[in-house]
Amino acid sequence: MLPVMCSSLLKESLFLKHAAELMLVDTTSWLTWEKVEDLKMEHCYIAEDYAAEISLFKVNGAKEAEEKTRCWQLPFTPPPVEEQPSEEEVARKAAIKERQGQRLREMAEAKRASRINELENEQRGLEFLLRQLEKVDENDIPAFLSDTGYVSKQEIEATLAKVAQSLRKAKREQVEMEEKEDATKAENFPLVDIPDNMLTPEQLKEKKKQVFLKATTEGRQRARQKRMEEELQREKQNQLEEEKRLENPELYLEQLRAKYEELSEKINQKKRLKTNGNTNGNHMSGGVGRGERLNAAQKERMRLLTTAAFDRGKGEDTFGARDEDWQLYKLMSRENDDEDEGPDEDETEIAREIDPTFTPKSESGACQSSDVPRARPLTKEDFQIKLGVERFRCPEILFNPNIIGIDQAGLDEMVGVSLRRFSPKGRGLEEKLTNSILLTGGSCLFPGMNKRLEAGVRMIRPCGTPIRIIRAKHPILDAWRGASSYAASLQFSEQTFSKMDYYEKGEDWLRGYKFRYTL
Repeated sequence: MLPVMCSSLLKESLFLKHAAELMLVDTTSWLTWEKVEDLKMEHCYIAEDYAAEISLFKVNGAKEAEEKTRCWQLPFTPPPVEEQPSEEEVARKAAIKERQGQRLREMAEAKRASRINELENEQRGLEFLLRQLEKVDENDIPAFLSDTGYVSKQEIEATLAKVAQSLRKAKREQVEMEEKEDATKAENFPLVDIPDNMLTPEQLKEKKKQVFLKATTEGRQRARQKRMEEELQREKQNQLEEEKRLENPELYLEQLRAKYEELSEKINQKKRLKTNGNTNGNHMSGGVGRGERLNAAQKERMRLLTTAAFDRGKGEDTFGARDEDWQLYKLMSRENDDEDEGPDEDETEIAREIDPTFTPKSESGACQSSDVPRARPLTKEDFQIKLGVERFRCPEILFNPNIIGIDQAGLDEMVGVSLRRFSPKGRGLEEKLTNSILLTGGSCLFPGMNKRLEAGVRMIRPCGTPIRIIRAKHPILDAWRGASSYAASLQFSEQTFSKMDYYEKGEDWLRGYKFRYTL
């Protein structure tokens, strides 16, 4: 009998664990070694023909491959889904929102009415104060205004104008442009129209500030008015262009082509200037050559070449005698010295004439690079382990250890090696051994182990050799039970030696040690 030990390998479990970790988002809590071992013994099998089995799974949508695929679903709690409210709930929320809005509108209306009442009272008080001020002599005005908090009549008038404007705004009345400008002038620049001889030094300084602010404000108003006029002119021009296009499309296209050709000619002329210098009407080179249009790096390269040629022409050629001379080759061998130019303005203008939504590549690239990918929400598929080719690739390590980088022979090859160790005269013994191959160990529990080993041994044995493979009754514990029985027998002490004997007598004594076995 030829025993074949197929013990469960840690490499198989490690291979399966790594394959499963690639399928999951989080494997720290669920994918333990015990669970991997259970998955291996429950779902893995040995393919009778490994290449054919692999090709079967390479075909997309193969029915047999789908039937052989196993899916293990890990616990997954889907995110809560908001239920769509019913029509009654929507109507109830809308009614509540409407009542809240009505309440806010009423509060705002009451606040506006109170504000209007306050402004009207203040306006009446200021008007009454101005009427009383007209009855007072000019010499008594400061004493009269000392109790009111105002300094001059102009300040009272400015405050009255401001209150009147606030009142009109509160009442939502439209303010005329002229009245608004007059109120602004009276409010912001009260000292501009007053002669200098009637002002104090502090008021003169304030007047200078107001004159400057008034000029700035008027300038802004003129610029705003100019922009509005330009916008109106642009709209009018666009309207005329649209009318021309609708009235005579062919003429409009002809004019557009002429404009395009004109801009193209400008671009070509600009390129010729960059290459050959100034051009005349016949597009011939002018007085400025390309040498004067070189960039800094090209000019430096030309200078190095000129210097090297000048030094060589002096007589004795001493170039290369110093280490610094060889730096010239590094400087001259640089590539891509020319700086990249940005997009041509004329080309961009032509493109925008044809397509108003055109954007240069540099701008569009900058916009695209700023986009940040969004995270995908997790689904139950992210918590699934699908075992397809992994079911037979994992135990295939027993027959092809090179899958995981181990340079060893497989089980079928080891059976052939064991049989070849017999002498040629033991042909009958080899046939007896191949006719009684015993499989034991945890890995022989994989489905298909007997057929695969029989096919492998049949390929290396002569044709017609009887081959019979049987599996042990208890493959996991048979090896331990056999070793236990052997250790309890009387021959154990005679057929073994101790560790102390090996350390004391050495390896040479071990070679001469004769083992005596009894069956």
